[in-house]
Amino acid sequence: MRLRKAARIILVGAPGVGKGTQAERLLNRFPQLSAISSGDLLRDNVKNQTPLGIKAESTMKSGALVPDAMILRLILNELKTRGWLFPSSGSDVLTLNSVSAAAAASNQDFEADLYVEQPSLAQTYPPPQTSDDPSASFILDGFPRTAGQADSLDALVPINLVVSLKTPFSVIMERIQGRWVHLPSGRVYNTTFNAPKVPGKDDITGEPLSKRADDDEETWKARLQKFEETSEPLLNHYAKKGVLWEVQGNSSDEITPKLWKEFERRFGA
Repeated sequence: MRLRKAARIILVGAPGVGKGTQAERLLNRFPQLSAISSGDLLRDNVKNQTPLGIKAESTMKSGALVPDAMILRLILNELKTRGWLFPSSGSDVLTLNSVSAAAAASNQDFEADLYVEQPSLAQTYPPPQTSDDPSASFILDGFPRTAGQADSLDALVPINLVVSLKTPFSVIMERIQGRWVHLPSGRVYNTTFNAPKVPGKDDITGEPLSKRADDDEETWKARLQKFEETSEPLLNHYAKKGVLWEVQGNSSDEITPKLWKEFERRFGA
């Protein structure tokens, strides 16, 4: 399925609702769609010792949390690197014109100094423009998680679809109770929809499967309550923007066709 314009998407849902499954199915169905994970970007930048990675690593080593502004910079840098973020008209500081030597020099200074150090990109630079080419479509994972983070993102990268995935708590708990993990590899099985070939054994190694220590009802109740507290303001934020769409279902297979249909209606060629 081809897209006619750029889709910039966030999936929001409680732990265990199947966000990863829906993201994977969207990526497989729409080849122009990419996945951008704030956590992966952070790890990659630290590993490669980029200016942003060095700054983030220093923050983490001090015992502090990586601030929202730095995560936002990582996302913007990724979009910029992919050619999906452009300078606003009349902006002389933020330039993506790699043909110009002067622009390239400005880019280098921007990434190595101002891009890492400035307290607020939204205040320092004119808001950049995002590409509307279908190939610039992405699912953003891990950010934003709060209404405040969403507000910061809005000023720089306009999200045009936020999907709220809804599944009853009883169904989520059934999934969790049926989940088994091969700890050495991280492979996950579920007795209700992805059972191992041999009960209690990993399909590849034959080694025993285990339950996660936090896969109990009380832990999940606490996690779901925390999610609801933080997600309600976030969803309200995007509802006011007119980009929120809610889909309900008892299983991923029930939700997927609804999600595909809505996605194709909004972005399909």
